[in-house]
Amino acid sequence: MTHNRKKLSGVFAPVVTPFQNDEILLDDLRFNLRKLNETGLAGYLALGSNGEFRSLTDREQIQVLEVFAEEKGDKVVMVGTACESTKETIAKSKIASEMGFDYVSVLTPCYFAKRMDGPTLRGHYERIADVATSPVLLYNAPGFAGGVRIPPKTVLELSQHPNIAGMKDSSPNGPAQFLSILDPEEDFHVLAGSANFFYPSLHLGAPGGILSLANLLPGPCCELYSLFEEGRYEEALKLHFRLARLNAFVSGPSGVAGVKAAMDITGFKGGEPRSPLTPVSEETREKIREQILTEGFSVE
Repeated sequence: MTHNRKKLSGVFAPVVTPFQNDEILLDDLRFNLRKLNETGLAGYLALGSNGEFRSLTDREQIQVLEVFAEEKGDKVVMVGTACESTKETIAKSKIASEMGFDYVSVLTPCYFAKRMDGPTLRGHYERIADVATSPVLLYNAPGFAGGVRIPPKTVLELSQHPNIAGMKDSSPNGPAQFLSILDPEEDFHVLAGSANFFYPSLHLGAPGGILSLANLLPGPCCELYSLFEEGRYEEALKLHFRLARLNAFVSGPSGVAGVKAAMDITGFKGGEPRSPLTPVSEETREKIREQILTEGFSVE
């Protein structure tokens, strides 16, 4: 019962989609993936929140996935396939599976937020998992989904579905509420969705995390995981605090735009966010650079 745990262990980057003047820069995405492939990352989340999937056309989503298919190497790739309807989510999940990706990640529907209670979400995910040919990952991110969250009871019920492999949790409180009620014998695993609680989540049983900071500092993020695996907890805790402080400075106030600016500073090609999001100011960019250096990380 450990197949999924092995594949979901380690650090994953929710890869950004670079833009310039609202045009997608596929060559820059390719550059980033090739550079990330040289690191110890376990894999990637394509078309996630950091990938600004809601701002891409269907055709652009396929173009992004084509680059991932060509450049993923031996990395595990999860693909965000969430749509508002169950039917369209199933269709996009089928495309991701046919392209050879490992998992589909499904954010909660949120347009009819008041109607997204536990039974409704359970039915949505079960219908997808019943027909999907790649294992399904739930995605609990109320900050990106109009406040919609998957209730712990529903997660527990869905964890017993043979084709639901786990969940990315990006809720403010982190995965502790889910990890405490899940059966450790089930091959269902909760991934931390933020560097803010990645390290404590490992202690609570999470196999890994999907961290926006891994786009710009894949090495230190992987080092934190390695230190935990080696039982070097004092060193790990110090590194955790450095990463968490930087994450709060970069992602907290500026979101995707901050992550992209930080990527440019550390040698990747973050580019701009797509409108209506706006790039960070030059003043903020310089502060991000200073904070990266203050925490002891290198810049280019």
